[in-house]
Amino acid sequence: MINLPFKAFWITEETDGTFYHQIIKRNTDELPQNGVLIKVAYSSLNYKDALSASGNKGVTRHYPHTPGIDAAGIVVESNSTDFNPGDEVIVTGYDLGMNTMGGFGEYINVPADWVVPLPTGLSLKESMILGTAGFTAALSMHHLIRCGQKPEDGTLLVTGATGGVGSLSVSIASKLGFNVTASTGKSDKKEYLELLGANTIIDRGVVDDKSGKMLLRPQWAGAIDTVGGNTLATVLKSLKTHGNVACCGNVASPLLSTSVFPFILNGVNLLGVNSATTPMNLRKNLWAKLAGDWKPDFSSIEIDTIGLLDLQKNIEKILCGQITGRVVVEH
Repeated sequence: MINLPFKAFWITEETDGTFYHQIIKRNTDELPQNGVLIKVAYSSLNYKDALSASGNKGVTRHYPHTPGIDAAGIVVESNSTDFNPGDEVIVTGYDLGMNTMGGFGEYINVPADWVVPLPTGLSLKESMILGTAGFTAALSMHHLIRCGQKPEDGTLLVTGATGGVGSLSVSIASKLGFNVTASTGKSDKKEYLELLGANTIIDRGVVDDKSGKMLLRPQWAGAIDTVGGNTLATVLKSLKTHGNVACCGNVASPLLSTSVFPFILNGVNLLGVNSATTPMNLRKNLWAKLAGDWKPDFSSIEIDTIGLLDLQKNIEKILCGQITGRVVVEH
């Protein structure tokens, strides 16, 4: 077994119930010996990472811990015949960064069945510009298409459009020929959303109906909702007959208060999106699409590349909804 020193972003729980962050030195023999040791080149910052770093026990049960639900790098050691030293690979989802030491460390050790070979057409850094956010956007689009959503059906709404999942959803949907309406609370990001491919930009208040009505005037043929709460309820009431909405986020609220009428009168489909446990065959298929026909124009996406020392301030920003686009962590 190879034993190597490395640095990691380390969260500890203090005796008074607060959580403390620091950069520490570790050795790879301290990691769980799951089978594939990977030297991490890049990770990315997601909302779930910020929750883990803040001590959210719904994400991470035990501390001390290193968050980071995304990692891309090079295999150093493997007990699987599927991977050899030198292979470039991606790991997103499963338990990485939740209760398994994650991509905010320079090394991870994970089971072989969590690992995806880097597809031709993507660099390691590009794979982390996408990360869980891009994979979730692709999985949302996959579910919509599986349920028959087509560009000719009409406008596709994307909520929370300046966030990681939202930005990449706008880009992918536009590339696939959809007429995209982007909802955001950031009025200064109109030009950014247009560069991503949005045809129309609306204020998030438009999809925050408080009238108490069971149904609203149909506006959108389908939607990708990254917000949850009353926004999702409003979207459901506003979809055209047999419309589909892929639900993949809860930054506003995990609660959903609505009636059955959108479903039994308009035939609306609510599609749950869980990227963490996506079966490997579908996972590989979607990564191949993201490296090919679905690959976003990275030049149009706001990307901030940071190191471990800059993580905490960016964690605070993402918790306050102040991040646009993607934050990539470079080791």
